[in-house]
Amino acid sequence: MNLGAHNKNERHLTEKLSTSGFRFTPQRQSVYDVIMHKRDHPTAEEVFIRAKKQMPEISHATVYNCLDALVKSGLIRQVQLERGATRFCPNMEEHCHYHCGACGKVFDMALPKNFTDMPQPKGFKADHYDIAVHGLCADCAGKRKN
Repeated sequence: MNLGAHNKNERHLTEKLSTSGFRFTPQRQSVYDVIMHKRDHPTAEEVFIRAKKQMPEISHATVYNCLDALVKSGLIRQVQLERGATRFCPNMEEHCHYHCGACGKVFDMALPKNFTDMPQPKGFKADHYDIAVHGLCADCAGKRKN
């Protein structure tokens, strides 16, 4: 990431944290950078392992607290797929998650523009969607055919 993009990213992070009642910390920056760098829906444990490479003194508790602050600030979202560990997603646009049951990969797919026209119970006002489709990714489906 170039310096200009890094500074813009840090300003965005600082602004979102402060409007949610949190302060900017180097640990929160590190955890946020981990999630933004490799957008593969990591678990908290995966975030910890990656963050530890950049910040060896960071603890599990700090990573969990950072993830909580980032979720509450609207910078990332939690993704729960089946009974597995919670994952974290930096894509704050409405989208669907496709989860491969064989390799565990998670893919984001944008929802169609008219998706918000889907039928809803009378008087219900949706504020976000949490949709997951389970199956096999192209690689795993190809392996099963052979």
